[in-house]
Amino acid sequence: MFDFTPLYRSTVGFDRLAQMLGEASNIETPTYPPYNIERLGENEYRITMAVAGFAEEDLSIEVKENALTVAAAKADSGNGNREVLHQGIASRSFERRFQLADHVKVTGADLEHGLLHITLQRELPEAMKPRKIAITAGKATKTIEGKKAA
Repeated sequence: MFDFTPLYRSTVGFDRLAQMLGEASNIETPTYPPYNIERLGENEYRITMAVAGFAEEDLSIEVKENALTVAAAKADSGNGNREVLHQGIASRSFERRFQLADHVKVTGADLEHGLLHITLQRELPEAMKPRKIAITAGKATKTIEGKKAA
């Protein structure tokens, strides 16, 4: 268990983040299907999930508020006369959720060689981008009884 007390003392407005980190350390995360999260650039990310055995029509990707949900349900193949001697390729249904940071948008998804690639882009509004503040050097004017001194 982590103690986030020092974080509370040195930051403002990050109490929710510390709470989420504390909660995440107590939760067991599912391991199926395996996935990678990659950073492709300063504001570009990609989630890659191993979804071998699932077709495009079996997969569902939904974004609601700041949550990305990837779900899959295997369509019934109708091969009742087939006898499987060993099943090492998992084809069970799943639902995996990812919490997206503010201003992160899903820009696309593609399925290639059993891997589902979901691309993400962080788009900061102009008001949140860093900006320079000009420092002006000038003479300070003194006032005497409400009138400017010359």
